[in-house]
Amino acid sequence: MSQPLNTRLVADIGGTNSRLALYDPHSDELRALRTYLNREYGQFEDIVEDWLNALNEPRPAQCCLAVAAPPFDTRVTMLNIDWSFSLPDLASRFEFDELCGINDFEANAYALPHISESHLHVLSPGQTAKNSKLATVGPGTGLGGATLSWIGGLATASASEPGHMGLTPASELELELFRYLLPRSGEVYAELLVSGPGLQRLYQALGDIAGRTTIPLSSEDISRKAQQQECEHCVLTLNTFCALLGSICGDYALANGAYGGLYLAGGFLPGMIDFLEQSTFVQRFVEKGKMRAHLEQVPLYVITGKTTGLLGAAHAPTAAT
Repeated sequence: MSQPLNTRLVADIGGTNSRLALYDPHSDELRALRTYLNREYGQFEDIVEDWLNALNEPRPAQCCLAVAAPPFDTRVTMLNIDWSFSLPDLASRFEFDELCGINDFEANAYALPHISESHLHVLSPGQTAKNSKLATVGPGTGLGGATLSWIGGLATASASEPGHMGLTPASELELELFRYLLPRSGEVYAELLVSGPGLQRLYQALGDIAGRTTIPLSSEDISRKAQQQECEHCVLTLNTFCALLGSICGDYALANGAYGGLYLAGGFLPGMIDFLEQSTFVQRFVEKGKMRAHLEQVPLYVITGKTTGLLGAAHAPTAAT
């Protein structure tokens, strides 16, 4: 037995975990939320089967999947786990009348108008203009991003690849960093440095430039030691990371005309908000020559909630299958 068409299964599918929930638009709530460790399942369909079997109410007739995967049409092939599945086959097997699959950052974008204030940390209040384009950017394994605009009164998300935009040095130290990296990398693009693995590259490269012997550290350890002021080199690394993140976010907002607000997403940023506020992130975001006055009006936020992908999948348009 199915619920009305407007009740949907929503999923946020990452390389490590998958989160599934039921979205009820009448109460505007997510319920039956369950988190799965992907490696315990042979395929994504097994997770859907498990979730549906555990559901103690009628099955939804809609489904929307937010997937951390390269661009896809009807077949999803993930990179960080050996999963591949067909959206039409999924709809047929589980009798969904409507199903859609979207990129994880598209889901973040669709969530933006619906995130509660309690799940946002304001870095710069700016001045919000109604129906202005919004943007979300987030460092993780790479550097993802998407924008949200209104077309005919309907919210429309567009995924993009800010991680492969170029970077520009803005200090003597960054000039040295780029001179060090260019012969080794061929080019310096955003996620080479502004990502989890990028933080480790920054740590190593800045150590080599200074002639300092460094011990191998994970990105989590670098961030923790910097925030706790345990390691001067880690502090320099994380400060440089925040500066470069600010620079690329400013470029991204300008390139997309996203003046309604920029929202930082990603797993580790909410845990370093104090450090981010004390860094030059906001300064580097606005320092774009004659466009500075415009960027100073752009609200800047860190998303602190953990259900953003599900919220976006709940509000994304579905397509009949």
